[in-house]
Amino acid sequence: MIYDYTPIQWLFFFYAYCFLGWCVESAYVSIKDRVLTNRGFMRGPFLPLYGSGALTLLMVSNPFGGNIILTFIASCIGATILELITGIAMEAIFKVRYWDYTNQPLNYRGYICMGTTLSWGFLGVLLTKYAHPFVQGLLFLIPLSVLRPILFVLTALIGADFGLSFKAALDLRTVLIKMEEAKQGLITIQRRLEIMNTFYTEGLKEGAQGVVESVSTRADDMKKSIEARFENIANMAKKYPAKYTESMRAEYNELKEKYGHYLYERMHLSTITDFFQRSLIRDNPDMTSERFKEALEELKSSVLKRK
Repeated sequence: MIYDYTPIQWLFFFYAYCFLGWCVESAYVSIKDRVLTNRGFMRGPFLPLYGSGALTLLMVSNPFGGNIILTFIASCIGATILELITGIAMEAIFKVRYWDYTNQPLNYRGYICMGTTLSWGFLGVLLTKYAHPFVQGLLFLIPLSVLRPILFVLTALIGADFGLSFKAALDLRTVLIKMEEAKQGLITIQRRLEIMNTFYTEGLKEGAQGVVESVSTRADDMKKSIEARFENIANMAKKYPAKYTESMRAEYNELKEKYGHYLYERMHLSTITDFFQRSLIRDNPDMTSERFKEALEELKSSVLKRK
């Protein structure tokens, strides 16, 4: 088998396999989750990873003609490398993994695993033996004068979709970063309040019971912990006004203001209204983020509750 296609024909194959990949993936996930799902990074019915993967499979299998074993091995290697590079690049750019094989056996950092590698091999054989001859035959039925305007329109639509989806993913990354910054601000406030509480309760048995010594890092726990510290300082200031200096009053009020700001910021950010950002989360519920795990879970919970 020798693939000798023009750039326009390769582009047709890319779009065709992007669409077919979307059909297979969306159908599988919809059946598995019993919910109609538009799977993928883009909003339209296209999955670029499958299009790129199919072209990769065709190219790496090309030198081996009809040898099924060599086609299988080449497909395993070629597509796995593509999946690894794509996964690393997407996480580096967006700070989120759109697929994660961490729980699968024989995986490498969750980007690839033996199961998907073998699947790529079988797909390579099926593609070259059965699917591609059919798609190729379909291509040859379309006159070049018709194919060109079709591809032009598809390129414009897919390009616009990809651009909007890419921007939405970048905006989602910004939301995660800001939510994490707000969280770190709350942790700082919590620690500073602990110092103030310690100052007040040092040597005072009646005040020691109101102090929460541990520093919480989960959003809900932090809110309770910080408010308990604020309340304890306010109570101790009334009982022991001599210890409540002007500088402490100023710091207390400053921390109170910052607390309100960070709390509002985090709550505001977790309520996503942008259509593309919501779609990214809704249609990729298994997305993960090691660095922004808690923030992403908050966003997913907010979006999925409002489905």
